[in-house]
Amino acid sequence: MTIQHPSDPTAADMAKHLPRAIMRYLREADPQHKANAHDLLAAFAPDATVIDDDGRTYTGHDEILRWRASEGTEYTYTVEVSHVEKFDDTHYVVTNHLEGDFPGGVVDIIYRFTLADGLITKLEIAP
Repeated sequence: MTIQHPSDPTAADMAKHLPRAIMRYLREADPQHKANAHDLLAAFAPDATVIDDDGRTYTGHDEILRWRASEGTEYTYTVEVSHVEKFDDTHYVVTNHLEGDFPGGVVDIIYRFTLADGLITKLEIAP
């Protein structure tokens, strides 16, 4: 997959039309937003799976909540949607460009979403 950088000017417009569950996840994962566990979990099916950028797998609301609680708390950074791709009504890829005080200071994170019944059933995260 090719990451478009600098940001694709249509990415922000396309992001406005993402399914509600993906929008909810992206909002709750944004460090500028005070995350809410209830809102975060409302984006995921009860048996959803998350595979993080370290290859670890989390299944179900309890594990996903523990994963999110431990992620990204030691660094400050900004997030910008740089690419959005819709494959069909159940598969989306969103790339976020992050800049901050973490090692390296800049990274593009790829989120691969699978949806069913309006909820995220699988989220794969890759740098």
